[in-house]
Amino acid sequence: MRILPSGYTPLLGVKETERAIKALKDFVELNLATELNLSRVTAPLFVQSGTGINDDLNGVERPVSFPVKGVTGMQAEIVHSLAKWKRMQLAELGFSPGYGLYTDMNAIRPDEDLDNTHSLYVDQWDWERVITGADRSPDYLKRIVQKIYSILKRTEHFVCERYDGITPELPEEITFVHAEELRARYPRLSPREREMALLKECRAAFIMGIGGALSDGTIHDGRAPDYDDWSTPADNGFAGLNGDIFVWHPVLGIAFELSSMGIRVDKAALLRQLEIRNALERKNLFWHQRLLQDQMPLSIGGGIGQSRLCMYFLRKAHIGEIQASLWPEDMIGECRRHNIRLL
Repeated sequence: MRILPSGYTPLLGVKETERAIKALKDFVELNLATELNLSRVTAPLFVQSGTGINDDLNGVERPVSFPVKGVTGMQAEIVHSLAKWKRMQLAELGFSPGYGLYTDMNAIRPDEDLDNTHSLYVDQWDWERVITGADRSPDYLKRIVQKIYSILKRTEHFVCERYDGITPELPEEITFVHAEELRARYPRLSPREREMALLKECRAAFIMGIGGALSDGTIHDGRAPDYDDWSTPADNGFAGLNGDIFVWHPVLGIAFELSSMGIRVDKAALLRQLEIRNALERKNLFWHQRLLQDQMPLSIGGGIGQSRLCMYFLRKAHIGEIQASLWPEDMIGECRRHNIRLL
């Protein structure tokens, strides 16, 4: 859905926006590494097809793929994200519990529906951190979310101090709510409408248990079965050790997702979730076999959208004001008429 805010005027011009993007990304990257004890590693743009390493998102999105010249039979595919690749790197580089890595991830998602917040091009900080068995709990997940939220609060202060007209919007605390609680609170609303109602009220929230079945048989949103743990029993009879961070976007007037994250599957959760999704054949893939053979550590991880974060803090109406991508001609013209300049 396209949103064209009435009377929209960018608070920063194109040149000033470009400088602000650089400053903002540098600030967040430093704080992310410091707050979560993360070291930067180099990320791949593509991985080998048929290994189970790529993020399958909801299982229906097509990756961009191509044959590798000079290697008979090898097919490569552009990553959707590095959700599973990072966990292999934790093992390869020997990180200890409480420490981990982050990458500057770039991806192409050709099946995205293009609108104010979705693009063919995805850029995010993908991060992953080693945990212990005792850390596989909702309380630990919430502590990590609060650390990330503290970064968002510091970033908002950083931006507001430097740019006139940008004022603080984030509340002091982030609200935690399980998707089942949200369904019970708004039983007649769709998942997206529930997010809108919640965020209009609290302005920042972490919605837990995304991907697992709710009591009415639906799911709040799709999740692949082989990275986030959305099926392990958690608090108050609920299930799931994952979730999404949302804020209220003041320009667009919508619930705005900034990050998807969670405690990752252990062996039991992997097999359970593959069975739920009728995908048990995936257990024979290279990545899945490494996990089942205890060749990767327990971990928590996620992605923080770089363009989305800049779009939020710089109060932009369209992600195309932050990143260069491809857009339908009618969208370009419509945005131009409403003072939204796409790069």
